[in-house]
Amino acid sequence: MEEAGENHPALPANGGSDAAGEAAPAPAVSPATEEPHSETKRKIDVLLKAVGDTPIMKTKKWTIERTRTVQGLMDFIKKYLKLEASEQMFIYVNQSFAPSPDQEVGVLYECFGSDGKLVLHYCKSQAWG
Repeated sequence: MEEAGENHPALPANGGSDAAGEAAPAPAVSPATEEPHSETKRKIDVLLKAVGDTPIMKTKKWTIERTRTVQGLMDFIKKYLKLEASEQMFIYVNQSFAPSPDQEVGVLYECFGSDGKLVLHYCKSQAWG
């Protein structure tokens, strides 16, 4: 996960490292496969907004891997905010529903993203849905 903007602090991707400045060669894919071909398509912009009494993150816009799960995002937010691992975290899309923890963020972006980003709300207690 990377902060969007001029400086990009990186969070390790699920199961691999990302070489800084080096683009891996794109694998050959069939036309029916919607596999992204470039670095910009493998990552998406996510805007994270706090709800209720949940602490606000200094950095709100992040660039993350499409394959990151909602659970991975919740774990990152807990770590960033220095919350206890046992504390609950809820993520909401469109201020209305909580996606499944194993849902990939890229799929949410395809369905609910707008203006080139996906807006997600996070909180420590149930807020919607």
